[in-house]
Amino acid sequence: MSEHIDGNPGDDLGKDDLTSPPQFFAEQVFDQPDIPEITEPIEVQIEGLYETEINRSPHQYIVLTDGEIRLPISIGTPEAKAILDALELEVPDRPMTHDLLRNVIDRLGATVERVVIDDLWRDIYYAKIYLLRGLEEFMIDARPSDAIAVAARFAAPIFVQSKILEVAGKEA
Repeated sequence: MSEHIDGNPGDDLGKDDLTSPPQFFAEQVFDQPDIPEITEPIEVQIEGLYETEINRSPHQYIVLTDGEIRLPISIGTPEAKAILDALELEVPDRPMTHDLLRNVIDRLGATVERVVIDDLWRDIYYAKIYLLRGLEEFMIDARPSDAIAVAARFAAPIFVQSKILEVAGKEA
């Protein structure tokens, strides 16, 4: 059994394709992107965290790869630090937000099974965190950077919908 948790009861949960906006956007506001229907998610690895300067302002990116295609995703500075800390097994004196979330998930007797970057709308990626507690699976909407930071704390696999990787491969 899978339950969707995002703080918006009553939302239409049937929109799991890349041809329509994520459920929290008004459909009539946006044009449909040119992305084919979703297929199977592909497991990716974190290639690295990078910083570049654009208009004299630093920008951080996480690059995910399936071994062939590289998917760069723009992330904020705090999220980059949160991911880097988890990858380097750094433990802060007091729990930061993603550490707090890990503690809550642990205390509830759940574990992070996987993270899936499953949607792309107007150059913005969307993700879901899949939790397992006993035999019950829960799905939580998240920003990819937050989902990856949580996955890194649980050593959980990260997946990207294959069609998103195809789009990334064509843009490279």
